[in-house]
Formats: sequence, C-alpha cells, structure tokens
Amino acid sequence: MRSYLFMPVLLSLLASGPALAQVGNQVGVTVRGTSDTTSSRPPNPATATAEAKEMSTAPAVKMQNFRANDQRGINIFEAPKDDTPYQGFVLDFGGAFTQQFQALEHSNTAAPKMVTDASGNEYDANQLLDIGMGFNLASANLNLNAQLAPGIRVALESYMSSRHHNEFWVKGGYVLVDQSPIDHPILDAVMEYVTVKAGMFELNYGDAHFRRSDNGNAVYNPFVENYILDSFNTEIGAEVYFRTGPWLAMAGLTDGVNKGGVNLPDERGPAFLGKAGFDKQLEPELRVRLTGSAYHVDKTPSNNLFGGDRTGSRYYSVMENTQSTLTGQFTSGRINPGFRNELTAIQINPFVKYRGLELFGILERAEGKAASEAERRRWKQYSGEVVYRFLKGEKLYVGGRYNTAKGELAGIADEVSVGRTALSAGWFMTPNILMKGEYVRQQYSDFPTSDIRNGGEFNGFVVEGVIAF
Repeated sequence: MRSYLFMPVLLSLLASGPALAQVGNQVGVTVRGTSDTTSSRPPNPATATAEAKEMSTAPAVKMQNFRANDQRGINIFEAPKDDTPYQGFVLDFGGAFTQQFQALEHSNTAAPKMVTDASGNEYDANQLLDIGMGFNLASANLNLNAQLAPGIRVALESYMSSRHHNEFWVKGGYVLVDQSPIDHPILDAVMEYVTVKAGMFELNYGDAHFRRSDNGNAVYNPFVENYILDSFNTEIGAEVYFRTGPWLAMAGLTDGVNKGGVNLPDERGPAFLGKAGFDKQLEPELRVRLTGSAYHVDKTPSNNLFGGDRTGSRYYSVMENTQSTLTGQFTSGRINPGFRNELTAIQINPFVKYRGLELFGILERAEGKAASEAERRRWKQYSGEVVYRFLKGEKLYVGGRYNTAKGELAGIADEVSVGRTALSAGWFMTPNILMKGEYVRQQYSDFPTSDIRNGGEFNGFVVEGVIAF
C-alpha cells in the first residue's frame, strides 16, 4: 500500500498534536511513580510506570477509582481501589475521537441468489458490494464524571457520533461506591475490600472488553477492530466486587437486556454474572493476571451479549451485498450467534506483561438459543495476541493477533468457522494522541453456497487516528 494513502490521517494528527501538547504543558502535571505493589490495592490508573514518567503533557486525574482515558489507562482493568485523595466535589469532562482510512477488498464464491426488492427490481443478494479506499465516518465519545463524596463517583457515558447512530445518544450511567457513606467502623472495614457499581453499565464479563475499541474510545486497543465474537453489552443492574491483595471476585445481577422494560413479564428473568481472578506484579518488570468470567440468563426477550455494540465495527461494508448501506449492516466482519432468549457463556483470559512485552488471550465458550429453536447451539472462540511496546514511555508498539471462532448458526446444518489474522503498529505522539495501522485478513469457512459468506475473505489496511483525554 503506497504511503500517500496514509497521509491524510497523519496530517490531521500532526495538526492536533501541538495544540494538545500546549494545553498539557500549561497544566504542568508530573505523573507520579508506580504505587507499592505489595499493597492490597491494585495499581492506580493515574500512576504511571517508570517508563512513562515523561507523560508531563497528561492532565491530572482528580477522580477516585478512575481509569484514565489516555495512554495511562492501558492495561488497567477494573476501576481500582486507589489512593487518590478526595478533593471535594469535582466535575470532569472527557472525550475521545477517532478517524479511520480504510483500504479493504473482499471476495466470495457464493452461488447467485436472486431476490426482488420492494420496488420490484430483481438483484443478486449474494453479490458483494464494490468497495474501495476512503475515510470512514468519524466517531466520538463524551464522558462526564462527578466525584460526589469520598469514594463515591457517578459516570455518564455518551456517543456523539457512531457508525450506527450519527446523532448524540447515551451509552449508560452508573454510580461507583468504594467507601462507606456512613462513618461506622464495621462498614469502613468492609469497604476496604468491597466496591459496588450500580446503574446501566458495561458488563464486566471477561477481560476482552477492557482492550476493545468503544466507538471513539480506541486508545486501549492496540489493534483497529475488536474480536469476531464481540462480547459487549450495557445492562441495568449491579456488580459487587471483593478484592484483597492480588485476588478479585465479583458477582452481578442485571435485567438481561440492553434497555429497561416491563412488558412481556413471562419472558423476562434476571441475568447472573461473575468473575474471579488473580492480578499481581510479581516483580518490578513482570505482571501476571488470570481471570475467569461467566454470564447466564435462562429467559429474556432480547439478549445482546454478542450484539450489544450499537456503534459498529471498524471494517465498513465487508462481506455485504450491493443493497447494503453504511449503517444498515453496521457489524460487518463480526459474528453474532443469535442467542436471543437463552445464554450461558464462559470466558477465560490470561495476561502477562514483561517489560514491554504483552501477551493476552481469550478462551471462550457460549451456548444458547432463540425461543423458536428446539435445541441450544454452541460457539467457541480463541484469540491470542502479542504486543511489544518500546521506546521511552512505550511510545511505539507492534503487535499481532490471531482470532478464530467456530460454531452453529440458526438455519445452517453444519458448523461454520471464521479466522482472522491482524498485524498492527502504533505511535503515541503524546499520551492523548495515537496513530495506529492494521493489516487484516479474515476468512470464512464451511458456509453453504447459498450464504453470502461462502468462500468469503477480506483483507487490506485500516489506519486510525485517536485523540482521547
């Protein structure tokens, strides 16, 4: 791919960089060093590693129990119990913006499937849309956080623009309670280890959702796109965490759908989720984390654990037919198993970081069905990624990911599978500005000839610029 294709994104980032750097220099913040790893409290997201002390342009984090929106938030998972002092009521606005340049091509071997549209025109539903190079729709997030009291923070998360919704709309909001609002010795002792999160929030199922792109918020993801089975949803409920030393346990209860509702009471039931894990800085340069998560709902009118991302994928229009629109098929490149009314899912995630080298994996198994199906279907997903961050402050990185998913789809007799290989590289111009590029190749196997994905493949480059603060 010729280098001039990447110049528009590069120029836009270079134009934004000095402005943000100037603002940061006026703030004049020096990020503190690493916290004591022998403490029962996990690392503070506002606390930089030894290599990242050069982040003088990053704004101060005044919120308690908060994951920074910029480079300092990388490899922070659950919002930690930290030692950020309470500074009274604090109102904080944050944002994230992305722009991609896409150069992908696709092909398939599906048999023609002639259908008639609403206007009476006949077309081949298995003929792929002709796609080429160009800019995707810019996406943006707006975050509002308020520190209401010691250890009590409320968050409101919104999408200002996305592939599926061009308009402004709310993702969700929640309250995080990390200290007792009542000054009592027993409650204070309990809250040393307990955190409560309640509202409409991103489910803490698995660790992959901490590394994925969430519309405009793409700093944490070393690649451009997420996973083939993209487990992400916002539901109304509560999660209770217990943490001591390196050990983590969480139990949650939600309404099992991505919005509220009181209709169809006989079809509604609670969803249960849980997580247990170990996360420890074994040595100054070695961190090890291993978690297991589970999610279960036995009756719900519309579950969306694998279809809850209403913002859209980064691979625009791949494997879509000539009648597709940019918003109509907004999850192109992903697989939704369609477990609409029953679902049980388990995800295991190992993570190792040694100096600049990161290893992250997904082992996932899910089974469920729609109410109209007689038997439950099963899907398995595996993913392994290697990322190496280097240069002072880990400003540069390269990475590789292999992701595969295999299972049963409704209406298809045999198992199908999808495999993806992605190679990436990124450059943090400042802690708030990231430019990254990805080469991807994805292949579809065992789909019937009547399916548009039969013999399907897409490959090429996507370049993305990200600004987050």
